[in-house]
Amino acid sequence: MRIGLLFDLRNPAQWERPWADHYARTLEFCEEADRLGIGGLWFTEHHRFEDGYLPQPLTFAAAAAARTRQARIGTSVVIPALRHPALLAEEAAVVDLISGGRLELGIGAGYRVPEFQLFDVPYERRVTRAGEAVAEVRRLWRERTVTPLPLQADVPVWGGFYGPRGARLAGRLGMGHLHVSRSLFAEYTAGLEEGGHDAGTARVGGLVPLVLADDPEAAWVRIAPHLAHQKNTYRRGWSEGSDRPELPWLEPDPESPELREFLRVLTPEQAAAEIRTMTRDLPVAHLIFWASIAGMPDDLVVRNMELFTGEIVPLFS
Repeated sequence: MRIGLLFDLRNPAQWERPWADHYARTLEFCEEADRLGIGGLWFTEHHRFEDGYLPQPLTFAAAAAARTRQARIGTSVVIPALRHPALLAEEAAVVDLISGGRLELGIGAGYRVPEFQLFDVPYERRVTRAGEAVAEVRRLWRERTVTPLPLQADVPVWGGFYGPRGARLAGRLGMGHLHVSRSLFAEYTAGLEEGGHDAGTARVGGLVPLVLADDPEAAWVRIAPHLAHQKNTYRRGWSEGSDRPELPWLEPDPESPELREFLRVLTPEQAAAEIRTMTRDLPVAHLIFWASIAGMPDDLVVRNMELFTGEIVPLFS
């Protein structure tokens, strides 16, 4: 099982630094995490976020790949419905080549209406279209329609789909499933069998909302405003441009019980116990954790990274 860090490159106005500096600093984090032995560096995608949420994860993944040597380079996730399959196949192949064969291609359906409007893409059938895109990317590689090809003969592809339907789709397509969930695992393996795949090839991974600190309570007080910002942007995005009801706004109050439900700040010892419980009897290939929460202070980011590489990676590698 590999331990990885997820970057979304948010740069909220209330903590904003110059964008070029922000990107350069994040690449330094990636390089240092790789040097310290992190198992994966993952990048995610959204569009039209006021805080500049990373819009092109494969572009940034290529930059990180060029600066690193060991860590797997992943997307969690890229949204294929917003790209032509040939473009996705080419971009992914380039990242795999630059990385020396370290790409993990995670794809998702997307959920924000404004993103689909930006690219003039229909919002309907987005889950089905994501599955179709995966099949087409694989065909383009298999038939050598795009060049150059990835270095890996079989690039690991992951489905970051929600719910039972999404888990079955990931299985039917022979993908890994980017959710660590016992209830969804049964649906996923059923999908593998429906698609004619060996259930023994099942593999799961996913994001765990957990940050490490030497003093979790002291760190929590500093992280809470950043977490509130992160969750409020997701909440706004859920209803934006749709007929979904608006979700209530979260106050950046460290004492808020509701806010604490979304993230745990733990010591390495506490985290190790939770990870063991969470992964028991599941074929977990990757666990992914936030490197930073919406522009949180660099000293917390650095210590989070150090504790994962120094304390957690050795226990689960």
